[in-house]
Amino acid sequence: MKTYLRFGLLVVAIIGTLAWLAASGISESKTYYKTVSELKHMPASEAGRRVRVTGDVVPGSIRREGEHVRFQIHEKESNQMLSVVYMGKDPLPDTFRDSAQAMADGKLQSDGTFHANSIAAKCPSKYEAAPGKPAAQPLNSGKPTSI
Repeated sequence: MKTYLRFGLLVVAIIGTLAWLAASGISESKTYYKTVSELKHMPASEAGRRVRVTGDVVPGSIRREGEHVRFQIHEKESNQMLSVVYMGKDPLPDTFRDSAQAMADGKLQSDGTFHANSIAAKCPSKYEAAPGKPAAQPLNSGKPTSI
């Protein structure tokens, strides 16, 4: 009977440890999406939380300083700006440039600077139709195709 009890305690300990690791991993990987104005009005108690923030890159604000890249993003709706320092190891996307929409993933520091670990960018003008030309049709626009 003692061997069954030991085996049962071992199984319970292993399952408990795995459950604790899963729960802590989920809570650490959670990322909240905030706007620039929400981020600026966030309470100091939440300052160390991992969040994502999106805005337009302010033209002329991108500065490379060694391994870090500093820039500012602007939120049109609230007309607020946020200073961002990218400290990630991955290269910046090709579409990351002035006036592009950028999403930064990281943490807001107590000095009001956002320290980003990853940056994603898109340039909507790259995918828009040229003025005076019709937009591109989807591959399957409802017309039958022959093979």
